[in-house]
Amino acid sequence: MKTLTYHAFGEPQDVLAVHDAPTPEPAAGQVRIRTTLSAIHNHDLWTVRGTYGYRPTLPAIGGTEAVGVIDAVGEGVDAALIGRRVTTAAGRGTWAEAFLAPAGAVIPLPDAITDEAGAQLMAMPFSALALLETLNVQPGDWIIQNAANGAVGRTLALLGRARGVNVINLVRRQDGVTDLAAQGIEHTFATDSDHWKDDVRALVGEASIRAAVDSIGGTASGDLAQLLGMDGTLVSFGSMKGEAMQISSGDVIFKHLTVKGFWGSRIIGDMTPEERARLTRELVTLVASGDLPLPVGGTYALADIRDAVTASLTPGKTGKILLKP
Repeated sequence: MKTLTYHAFGEPQDVLAVHDAPTPEPAAGQVRIRTTLSAIHNHDLWTVRGTYGYRPTLPAIGGTEAVGVIDAVGEGVDAALIGRRVTTAAGRGTWAEAFLAPAGAVIPLPDAITDEAGAQLMAMPFSALALLETLNVQPGDWIIQNAANGAVGRTLALLGRARGVNVINLVRRQDGVTDLAAQGIEHTFATDSDHWKDDVRALVGEASIRAAVDSIGGTASGDLAQLLGMDGTLVSFGSMKGEAMQISSGDVIFKHLTVKGFWGSRIIGDMTPEERARLTRELVTLVASGDLPLPVGGTYALADIRDAVTASLTPGKTGKILLKP
């Protein structure tokens, strides 16, 4: 089968290449999935660079999430799953014509969910939903996030709206405000404005911003801390700049802020099966109904991985970049 393999850690455009590899056979408890579409996530690219929390043994095949059809099962797995269209974000090496995944980690998809949505259903949207859960906010509460026009940001904004939570969305430029408004996402502010913080405070009024989600790092972390209310929580979800968080100790001390990290793999891994099932049902229902659109920014062949990575890293892209074996 064809795969996108890397033999050394480095920039994805430089180290990823199409290789032939044996089609894997499922072990006990596993299924084999023939890939229809696979997503490119930031954590996939960080893994290829060797900078993520998980470092695979090399050589390795890239990718972690895909939609496809089960065509083989291992010992102890119900053979009735063969032929089912499923999605999973628990695969390893999904940038290939076929890959293996734990049978318990695949989600059968209803017809109402397209392959394009199914290929990106779990990793980012489920992480965003799990993140919203950990913020412990109620309908009517205010939260704020930066990088709001990214895949997670858009999803968090829509999930918050579905749950009645007020989400303040920060983008770098005014065209990002227009872009999110076209998707029905409000309360968006461009940080290239000199008075954006005053505009946020005016919107909230006497209310308090309960939680903030930082996906940038650097001085952007401090901006969020300034806007949080008493006993607020600042969650580090990512570091787009690759810089250390720069936060005023005064904000932390005098507002009794809590600063913590969020790594979806750990949070989701610590969930009970009942919690995962409940959130999965909520997510599938929202996507199937159209209340949570998952747009695609482009679909590329494995051989066009350089162009696909470039598209995935392009600021302001409107949807997830997918690979089609």
